[in-house]
Amino acid sequence: MTHRTRHSENRQQGFTLLEVLIALLVLSIGLLGLAALQTTGLRSNEMASMRTTSTMLAYDISDRMRANPQGTNDGDYVIDTSAVTGTIPNCTSADCTTVQLATFDLSQWKTAVGRLPGGLGDITQTAGPPLLHTITVRWDENRTGASGTDCPPQDSDDLRCFRLVIAE
Repeated sequence: MTHRTRHSENRQQGFTLLEVLIALLVLSIGLLGLAALQTTGLRSNEMASMRTTSTMLAYDISDRMRANPQGTNDGDYVIDTSAVTGTIPNCTSADCTTVQLATFDLSQWKTAVGRLPGGLGDITQTAGPPLLHTITVRWDENRTGASGTDCPPQDSDDLRCFRLVIAE
């Protein structure tokens, strides 16, 4: 009987190598899950940042347009996705005409939109009444080299977009 008791005591000492390996496997799977969650969180934060930036840019140019009503009504803020060309006046330190102010505003806006990955911006005008301006900001949210301009995006080749319509 003593032999059986001593044998039972020996079997209960410490962990076996198999138990340690199983514990490491479970811990590894948990850490991989946390790493995937962290990566997904970072990607989501970057996408949210781009969406916030595009929204702020659209509202920025709409505020600039409201500050220059004559230039807005004359169509000076209508621009396609190309860059602003010609002489860009510095309207922060000098008085400008409504056309010069619109050129200055669009130049600054296009520069800011260009900081988004694949960033493009355009403004269209539709005759009214009321006079409608559609501000569209596009960017390559997934950084895949997308270049399509459908808004809203129709497939993976289209840039993500934010569109703001304002009535004058």
